[in-house]
Amino acid sequence: MVSLEKAVVARFKHGKKTFEVLVDPEKADLIRSGGEGEGKIEVEEALAAEEIFEDASKGKKATESNLTAVFSTTEVAEVARRIIREGEVQLTAEQRKRKVEEKKRAVVERISRISINPKTNTPHPPQRIEIAMKEAKVHIDPFKSVDELVATTLKAIRPKIPIKIEETKIAIKIPAAYTARVYEIKKNYEVAKEEWQADGSFIALVKVPAGVRDELFDFLNALTKGEVQTKIVK
Repeated sequence: MVSLEKAVVARFKHGKKTFEVLVDPEKADLIRSGGEGEGKIEVEEALAAEEIFEDASKGKKATESNLTAVFSTTEVAEVARRIIREGEVQLTAEQRKRKVEEKKRAVVERISRISINPKTNTPHPPQRIEIAMKEAKVHIDPFKSVDELVATTLKAIRPKIPIKIEETKIAIKIPAAYTARVYEIKKNYEVAKEEWQADGSFIALVKVPAGVRDELFDFLNALTKGEVQTKIVK
């Protein structure tokens, strides 16, 4: 259970009705980002109190009739999940600033990894992306997913820097001695096609953003002690 001292209010409005839960801001953000379910965080872990309120500051609980009318259930976890995912989480100024910085770093890192400068066919350094974001006055919403923020950021900075998202297809062959670690490739990269060979080796077609190509080569070489075979298909 989350400490009440660290909890913030997550609020969901439906018409004139308001529903609130007390949550840990970090765990609530994980739930909003899809980090919930088997092997991940559960809704109950984000709650400071297993209650649904109409006004948490006054300790006024929501009535069962109102919960049923709006959420079709009175089950706390189900209602809390919707409040956290669809409502607003009230952060302190310090918490909001920290979350904005965290999301900004994630966006910059993602764009740097997946994009290239079409004039040089090389990735943009993170610092150049940050400068372009500042020039384009990009707004980072701490509660939007990184995928959403990357899409809006790319649209905003394209007038500022030449940038292109280009996908590379790479054929790989992993010797039989290293195939026990094939799951690591599937975990970290998109495997479009795969096939096991009679000699126990593993071949696959891996799709990666152009800016991640060198990272993939380094990863595969480390995985196989340099014995991987690769060929750029596109």
